[in-house]
Amino acid sequence: MGMMVVARRVEGDADEVRYEFGFEDRFDRVLLIDPSTFEARVDDGDFDSAASAITAKIVNARRSGGEFPGRMLFAG
Repeated sequence: MGMMVVARRVEGDADEVRYEFGFEDRFDRVLLIDPSTFEARVDDGDFDSAASAITAKIVNARRSGGEFPGRMLFAG
């Protein structure tokens, strides 16, 4: 069985871009990305496969499009 992780950007400044994310629009976790290094962490400290998958999609979109996306979906 696959997983579907959805994220939406909620805050961003020069030091950090913040996304709420979770499975199928639950948005119960927070992902923080450093825009200069693309280093990512989650507020609950559990950087699991869902966090890794959605981070990779967000960072790839930023690299190819020049901006952090407002929303992102990973289905795999």
